[in-house]
Amino acid sequence: MFSSFELMMSMRYLRARRQEGFISVIAWFSLMGIALGVATLIIVMSVMNGFREELLDRILGINGHLSVYGASEQMIGFDDLADQVRGLPGVRMVTPIIEGQVMATANNVASGAIVRGFRREDLLARPIIADNIEGGTLENFDDDSVILGVRLARKMGLGIGQSVTLISPTGNVTAFGTVPRMKAYKLVATFNIGMYEYDSGFIFMPMNTAQVFFKMPGAVSNLEVFIDNPDDAIEIGNQIRPLSDEKTRIHDWQRVNASFFNAIQVERNVMFLILTLIIVVAAFNIISSMIMLVKDKGHDIAILRTMGATRGSIMRIFLLSGASVGVIGTFLGFVGGISFATNIESIRQWIQGLTGTDLFAAEIYFLSQLPAVVDPAEVVAVVLMGLGLSFLATLYPSWRAARIDPAEALRYE
Repeated sequence: MFSSFELMMSMRYLRARRQEGFISVIAWFSLMGIALGVATLIIVMSVMNGFREELLDRILGINGHLSVYGASEQMIGFDDLADQVRGLPGVRMVTPIIEGQVMATANNVASGAIVRGFRREDLLARPIIADNIEGGTLENFDDDSVILGVRLARKMGLGIGQSVTLISPTGNVTAFGTVPRMKAYKLVATFNIGMYEYDSGFIFMPMNTAQVFFKMPGAVSNLEVFIDNPDDAIEIGNQIRPLSDEKTRIHDWQRVNASFFNAIQVERNVMFLILTLIIVVAAFNIISSMIMLVKDKGHDIAILRTMGATRGSIMRIFLLSGASVGVIGTFLGFVGGISFATNIESIRQWIQGLTGTDLFAAEIYFLSQLPAVVDPAEVVAVVLMGLGLSFLATLYPSWRAARIDPAEALRYE
């Protein structure tokens, strides 16, 4: 496609001489602009992908893909329905739970929390909980015991073996009025899921204990259904409905978290458009530097034309010269972006240690670590976009160079 003569001339024009120093500076800025644009796009898209995947894994790991509620606040005969749902194709696990809000107090510190009652075998079947126990053990998860999120335990100054008092918002009715229902429970373990909302506001207790505390004997709040493919949640929900009472309510994860994940998707698309402008600006710099180079090399182009170089050859020389800036910049951006994205958490920790500041507060960003998931398809799209814009930026200057009239350029020589 390119002859050795065209390659030699294009590389020679890239190495600016002393009188062409300003043109070289613009070319270097163009190269760095494309590199920064490509690298920034890869990093930002990887972080956004990481956010979505981490939040999805944690939200679905705690809440399940489908939640089946009864006609009232209590679901009676839940085991029969759970067995029928387990028999549906695509259903991986069905867990009956009891859920309620409480006020937790210990060491003169009070905090609102959500209590979830599980059978011990169901809790062990939840890897996001069972595999993230930070203190204590699940062996002691029995009557009058609880498991707290690690941030909630730290906030209240609780250690393993100490007691926490739970106060229910619905009290006991007595002759003297409504008395708040409260009871002390022993802390047997703490968990660290890595999501601030759960680590600072969730409490797990045995199901029989939760049934007594929330006055739900022989009943549960709802069934949580885990399926093999989260995208099939609506379809499986429609299969569950005939198995239960007509008044049964079924909530799927897409409906419950729709606004949350839609917001992430919108932010992701907007960031992509904004950061693409960096590459576009760098492409305009390539156009300006190439036009100046063509203007400066008008005399050389005329001599080459008189020596037999065709217009196509001249166009390929400047096309290759300008495109080389884009190719090198895109390659540097690709390498830098991939390297940064795959080591972003280590880089964050290093910067935090250097500056003494918290760059990724879990209270604000929900996650305790900065996630990044590199999507090969997106990386390819970014690289192709960088190469495409760089190539398009060289077309007009190269065409202008090929259109130079040798007689006109050498008239006053």
